[in-house]
Amino acid sequence: MIATLAIALTLALLLGMLAQRLRLSPLVGYLVAGMLAAQPWSGTAIDEQMVAEFSHIGVILLLFGVGLQFHFKDLLAVQKVAVPGSLFCMTLITSLGMLAFYLLGMGEHGWLNGLMYGLCICVSSTVVLTRVLTDNKVFHTPAGHTALGWLVCEDIFTIVLLVLLPAVFSGQALAPALGMMALKLVLLIALMSLPGRSLITKTLTAISRSGSGELFTLAVLVCALGIAVVSSAVFNASMEFGAFLSGMIVGQSRFASRAASDALPMRDAFAVLFFVSVGLGFKPAGMLEHWALALATFFICFSMKPLGACFVMHLQGKPLRLAAMVGGSLSQIGEFSFILATLIAGTYKMLPAEAANVITGVAICTIVLNAALYRFVPSIVNRLEARGIGQRPVEGSVPPPGELRDRIILVGYGPTGELLGTHLRRFNIDVVVVEMNIDTVNRLAKAGIPALLGDARRRAILSAAGVEKAVGIIITAPAAPALQISEAAKALNPDIYVMAHTTYIRNAVELRRSGVQEVYSGEAEVAFAMLSRVLRVHGATEEQVNLTRQGARRQFFGELKAQATASDEPKSVLPQQ
Repeated sequence: MIATLAIALTLALLLGMLAQRLRLSPLVGYLVAGMLAAQPWSGTAIDEQMVAEFSHIGVILLLFGVGLQFHFKDLLAVQKVAVPGSLFCMTLITSLGMLAFYLLGMGEHGWLNGLMYGLCICVSSTVVLTRVLTDNKVFHTPAGHTALGWLVCEDIFTIVLLVLLPAVFSGQALAPALGMMALKLVLLIALMSLPGRSLITKTLTAISRSGSGELFTLAVLVCALGIAVVSSAVFNASMEFGAFLSGMIVGQSRFASRAASDALPMRDAFAVLFFVSVGLGFKPAGMLEHWALALATFFICFSMKPLGACFVMHLQGKPLRLAAMVGGSLSQIGEFSFILATLIAGTYKMLPAEAANVITGVAICTIVLNAALYRFVPSIVNRLEARGIGQRPVEGSVPPPGELRDRIILVGYGPTGELLGTHLRRFNIDVVVVEMNIDTVNRLAKAGIPALLGDARRRAILSAAGVEKAVGIIITAPAAPALQISEAAKALNPDIYVMAHTTYIRNAVELRRSGVQEVYSGEAEVAFAMLSRVLRVHGATEEQVNLTRQGARRQFFGELKAQATASDEPKSVLPQQ
């Protein structure tokens, strides 16, 4: 057993690091690790049954983590787009997958088996999507929020499917079996929601007061695994559903953050074994044998799924950029496809092993290509918009700048943007806001503040905001694509003064190199403020504080910030009073 774990985890570590270095999902490395571990190169036989048992623990903890981080507010925020869009795409992909399964070499297994195949490939990977959005810095954008809500709908569908499978394939009459299953689930949810929730909260509170971190971690694992076992043994529900339910209960308590930080690393370790076990069972020769089905499945997952998402969002009047960013992130399948395929093929024998093998191979291909190609989506959209494709009329209008007033454009109206706007208007500066949040734009319109709804990377939006006659543009949101916004603004007005807010120092250096005059990095500004405060507390003079602060700026930004270190204050774009 120890040799098996050592080989599996070592290969997973090395190949996961390699995959990350290649800017791919570590899941690819784990799957390839399983494929290599299955080879007899080491002289040590891999106990696949033992790895499968550990991987089941990983699945349970994986679903516990999904429940822990599951919030209906993420879905409600984008429900008008995510709910109909996800339902349409899941129906489309399931239907296409069923047809491909039946027509391309496996028709002898029947339409029900084809339906199971389609259900396995209709769900995208939450892990991969989150990683791709984060790596491309769009997770905290409208596209990221919409994609996350989309995945929440798919996760709910998967959980419901995991609940229904035992009743559907129990061998009993379907209607009574479903009725009994529904009754048991209602009872389980009622017990967990009322006395169960109170008991879990009181138990975690008592253990937290003891001050033992080990006991708290153990208690969280007991909640995940114990409730999973009880839901299966007593209520005849899947262990996965029990783990998901317990995760939701813990996630709604005040212990959610601590549970995530203490227990989820254990989840990740066991989840790695799940992906390794999937790789162990993958047979590349099977992909070649059923190449037609594999190719069709890849086309459905990698092309039809994002196109379906773009089509639905186009019907809802969403901009091309938002539709492309969301659709591109969905062009893969991952952990839930593995879970469903393993369960349906292994436990219920409703899917041939060859079909499950094709799903694994397609998942590996789509994960690799999705991570590698998603970064090109914005540039493709930019080229389409430059040719007038996908451009929408600018919503709203603002008056032209007054002859005696300087105009400044604020991109983003969060706390930073609102503070700047309020004080700039007190200096009789003409402020125009460009925002992506329709509620914020409506609120500003009611207050009589000029605001436009749209993406500041679009030249049409900037022109409508009067960028040609503006003296400056301030990008207040750190997650905003400051580089593209700056390039668009300078293309329309080469003399405009650009200020940008970013989180990381490495992004600040890149922006300065591109020609942005003033960049404020959250990392650097916090460090400067803390350094100044510590020096003052320890008796440094104001001159010493300023000199040290300026030296710190030179250290952080080097010669790229040399022109800004002559004074600790930025060059003003405000009119002199």
